[in-house]
Amino acid sequence: MKEMPPILSDATVSPPDARGRFGAYGGRFVPETLIPALDELERSWKEARADPRYREELTELLRTYAGRPTPLFRADRLAKALGLSGRVYLKREDLLHTGAHKLNNTLGQALLAKRMGKRRVIAETGAGQHGVATATVCALLGLECIVYMGTEDVRRQSPNVVRMKLLGAEVRSVDAGSRTLKDAMNEAIRDWVTNVRTTYYCIGSAAGPHPYPVMVRELQKIIGEEVAEQIAGAEGRLPDAVVACVGGGSNAIGALHRFVREPSVTLYGVEAAGHGLESGKHGASLAKGRPGVLHGSRSYVLQTEDGQIAEAHSISAGLDYPGVGPELSHLRDQGRLTVLSATDTEALQAFQTLARSEGILCALESAHAIAALPRVRGGLIVVNLSGRGDKDLGTVIEALK
Repeated sequence: MKEMPPILSDATVSPPDARGRFGAYGGRFVPETLIPALDELERSWKEARADPRYREELTELLRTYAGRPTPLFRADRLAKALGLSGRVYLKREDLLHTGAHKLNNTLGQALLAKRMGKRRVIAETGAGQHGVATATVCALLGLECIVYMGTEDVRRQSPNVVRMKLLGAEVRSVDAGSRTLKDAMNEAIRDWVTNVRTTYYCIGSAAGPHPYPVMVRELQKIIGEEVAEQIAGAEGRLPDAVVACVGGGSNAIGALHRFVREPSVTLYGVEAAGHGLESGKHGASLAKGRPGVLHGSRSYVLQTEDGQIAEAHSISAGLDYPGVGPELSHLRDQGRLTVLSATDTEALQAFQTLARSEGILCALESAHAIAALPRVRGGLIVVNLSGRGDKDLGTVIEALK
């Protein structure tokens, strides 16, 4: 079997700078009590990254436990159903253990937590996939796990709540604000501030204070590294375009980062347009937000006229977030990332089109990327299929009534 690309290689390392800034974005905007914890985390991450034993253990678990490399599938019937003249490939992160790309990140962070002597791990989750992935690795490594989840997401993602509890995690419902991912992250940060000496905070998105955005990117970039090797094997060249849905940004930066310095490859990020970009009910931070501070870093944020964080909306819980990672914000300003969006209705239609043309039930998050394909330019396109749709069947059935 062909070996995976090297884990945590230095070949494609790019900013942030020493302060954790991607251009005008990133940094640390946190209570003073968390600065020592972030300094400790940054030191430990640099030491682990340079340690061959850590890299080897992570590589072995990704291969034998998670199931990497994930396949690259040529979706000819999907391309035909969408009226596309070119070729479309799907990067099947939905086939990774736990059903989404999130495990790439949680394996790396849980190994780091154990290395740091932190036996209590907390996490936030929206769609539930990061919560499941965190609960999974904590069970694997014998760590205590607490997951914060908004009550609205608990309702619409109930299968993942059951999975987390079966894996031994405690799920703490958050009944504040919009009762979604933003509010779960608020509570997780409050927990961390209170229990900072004993607790490791496992962030699931390429967001939050430095060093989290770069850590999550480095742990997720294996997606794009594999795509580059696999598409070269299948087609003899790099793709014309790579497409990923964008919520907080972990699957997007994981799929796109390898190609940032390849000018021949156009990078697309597809946000949640919800009920429409002009409706005020969407999750399109890059398209409709403006620079601001949320959850410890500066990035594009949905805001009210007086600067308060606005509520996001999406039929997909993983895209229902009013912010986005700082690196994607920087790439947008640089003109390197082309931002598209898809409405709830378009995502539902794409979900059904993929199911009926290729026999794949994808996550509603991933369905946004599929929905945008008719607007993507290029004869050879790769879409990151970030997760599977089991968790969304209740939402889909309700929406289709």
